[in-house]
Amino acid sequence: MRIQVGFHKKKIFVAIISVILLSVVFLCLNVQAYPAVGKDPIKYDYGVFLGVNAGKKAMRKFRKYETIVLDVQNGFDKDDIQTLKERGHRVYSYINVGAVENYRDYYNEYLDITFGKYDNWPDERWVDVSSSKWQDFILKDLSEKIKDTGVDGYFVDNIDVYYQYHRETIYDGVETILRGLKEKGDVIINGGDAFVMEYLEKGGAAEMILDGVNQETVFTAIKDYDRNKFKESSEEDRDYYLAYTEAVKKQGKEVFLLEYTKKGRLKKKIQDRCRELGYRYYISKSLDLR
Repeated sequence: MRIQVGFHKKKIFVAIISVILLSVVFLCLNVQAYPAVGKDPIKYDYGVFLGVNAGKKAMRKFRKYETIVLDVQNGFDKDDIQTLKERGHRVYSYINVGAVENYRDYYNEYLDITFGKYDNWPDERWVDVSSSKWQDFILKDLSEKIKDTGVDGYFVDNIDVYYQYHRETIYDGVETILRGLKEKGDVIINGGDAFVMEYLEKGGAAEMILDGVNQETVFTAIKDYDRNKFKESSEEDRDYYLAYTEAVKKQGKEVFLLEYTKKGRLKKKIQDRCRELGYRYYISKSLDLR
């Protein structure tokens, strides 16, 4: 039997369909510019995963983050990076230029040019970045291997060696390394306030050494490194780091924050301030960044 729909009902039906179609068009025009990744859309701007090893579990973890920081020395290869980039991710690899970890296979080769131990990180030692031996390794060997995987750039750690060993030779060594890395790809400096601020005050061109900075613990602080205990940062520390990041932002460079907390109230505060400031951020529950 064919069902006859009354004229009035037909008009209502047509009106409903019209509203639905207009809503779909509106949503399509206003959807975030994040591509679909597998079954999941990219939901977050930024994620830092330095403790994550390569594998299917890692690739699933990365799905929801637009900009990803990983360590290619944790087993990631060219195919992994290509897959991530094809899915719409921007990928940076960690590179430690101011210290060396005892679990790296090249640790013993550079032990002779190290300084003292790194506070709170017993597996690391500060390195003499003024040494041509170290500069050659970073710029001609390690960074080239990282670049060959196809990453977009480098997440450069421990240029705070200049804060620890405040010498002209160390300053020059840091600048040489950063300029060399910038010629190979984008550079995000992790921390580095002592060097970067002095560099800018001397009239150095920001675009020659960096594309952005990542600052840890602006709104949070680490209370216990061994037990992953965190707290809210002091007003003094927060204001200092915000002044630093704003100085970088005024240079037209990106600002990323890496915070540590398990508290919902503090997370909300960080999220609100970062949206207000135009910063990207990642909030981790632990220091191992897994």
